Amino acid sequence: MSAFGPVTRQLGLYRRAAPPVVRPFASVGPRLLGRLPAEVAARRRAARRGPRCATAAALVCAVAVPGAAVVAARGAETVRVAAADARSGVRARVTATDRPWGSGVELEVRDGAGPRSCRLVAVGRDGSEAAVAAWRSPQGGGPTTVRGGAAPRPSGTARCEVRTSGGERLVVLSAR
Repeated sequence: MSAFGPVTRQLGLYRRAAPPVVRPFASVGPRLLGRLPAEVAARRRAARRGPRCATAAALVCAVAVPGAAVVAARGAETVRVAAADARSGVRARVTATDRPWGSGVELEVRDGAGPRSCRLVAVGRDGSEAAVAAWRSPQGGGPTTVRGGAAPRPSGTARCEVRTSGGERLVVLSAR
């Protein structure tokens, strides 16, 4: 046991220097016990409230967003025009929609004599011209869909013209 002598001496010094024993668990006071169930119930209510609010918000969005789109679309003027030119072999269909900034235009075109560079020009009722879109038609005359925009509104456009990049008219789409 003499081998443990220094360790025994150190433990004795530590026992004299250490404070008296403290109980590992303090007793719970009556105020804490009275408040605890109420606090747990409040946290559970808050946890149930989150999903309910999210569901209500999703329901409001599901009802309001399509309704707003219907109201916005109701005021928009849409003009659809189609034409074909036997001489050039070009067939085209234009859909022009009234937008806050002018006209949103979608063009579907088939060019049997392609490939060639083309452009769509909107001609106003006053004779002014506005470039709408430019594209290169594919070999073999396959369909091409082009989207573009112009400042004149559909109501102010007399016609649309599909032209080559050199200015030759391929087809004229009269608005009315």
